[in-house]
Amino acid sequence: MTRTATQLPLPLPRRGGKRRGAGRKPKGPLALVSHRARARFDKPTPVHVTLRVLEDVWNLRSRRAFRRIRACFEKSCGRFGARLVEFSVQGNHLHLIVEADNNAALSRALQGLGIRIAKALNAMMKRAGAVFADHYHSRLLKTPTELVNAIRYVLGNAAHHFGGRGRDPFSSAGLEERAGVLARPLGWLLRVGWKRAAAS
Repeated sequence: MTRTATQLPLPLPRRGGKRRGAGRKPKGPLALVSHRARARFDKPTPVHVTLRVLEDVWNLRSRRAFRRIRACFEKSCGRFGARLVEFSVQGNHLHLIVEADNNAALSRALQGLGIRIAKALNAMMKRAGAVFADHYHSRLLKTPTELVNAIRYVLGNAAHHFGGRGRDPFSSAGLEERAGVLARPLGWLLRVGWKRAAAS
């Protein structure tokens, strides 16, 4: 009598697919920023970026914290194919208007800037570890109107949070000398286009 060989099912671990709890974990209890793929672009484009720090990081609007953050802006000025155009430092977050040559340049520049700021603030606080609460939030500014509105929002953010009038000393509006901290933009929107919306 001959026996027919029967292949038995072999349970193998499955990979891929949607699973509860899968994927990169947020740095806090909840993700503050969507981890969806960021928008791609391949020409100089203005971007509104927000960076939020952890709850135990000291107030960023102190003179000693701002002095260190500004020094990081100076050291990063125009590097990695990205240019800081305007900024505002709030108590627990930063607003930046950045022009980047492409999406990869934006990612490299913000990674480098984030590392510089984290090291500077940790040295000030005599601590170690993470400083930023999550990944940066970014929004491409594709039209003159979007750009002008974003700049107004960034430079007026302190008045929104704290009230008061006049130039915010913890923003690019309060700089006595912009050269060396802010870089000249290359793209049409930041050189010329914004004037159309500002005049209307």
